Amino acid sequence: MKKKVLVLMSGGIDSSLAAYILKKSGYEVIGCTMRLFLCKKKSSEKQCCSPDDINEAQRTAQQLGIKHYVIDKRRVFEKYVIENFVSEYMRGRTPNPCIICNVKIKFGEMLKFAKGLGCDFLATGHYARIVRQSEVRSPK
Repeated sequence: MKKKVLVLMSGGIDSSLAAYILKKSGYEVIGCTMRLFLCKKKSSEKQCCSPDDINEAQRTAQQLGIKHYVIDKRRVFEKYVIENFVSEYMRGRTPNPCIICNVKIKFGEMLKFAKGLGCDFLATGHYARIVRQSEVRSPK
């Protein structure tokens, strides 16, 4: 039985490639994109989590032949990310909204969703720095 993985797809190349590689590696891949904002019109500026990103993620999932869900997380995003950002900004701080979004929504709420689908793994297009430790040797 194939292991099942939920890939959080942003509509960008990194998460699309992650979904492709996982599928080619033999996993059962399910795509998922979060709706975080109420957008009424298209913007000429590239922005995170836009309707264009959702459409691109859906197109990519269709091309890969995988299921794709669009999950409405607008309320939880406003509660944890927007309200915190405004509050901190009003105190003279400049918070990074992605940090709270990653903890509360991407790797909190979406992990619950993945488990509910019976997924074994949750994947994203985030990249991490690989640190290699050198072996310390004494000189000869």
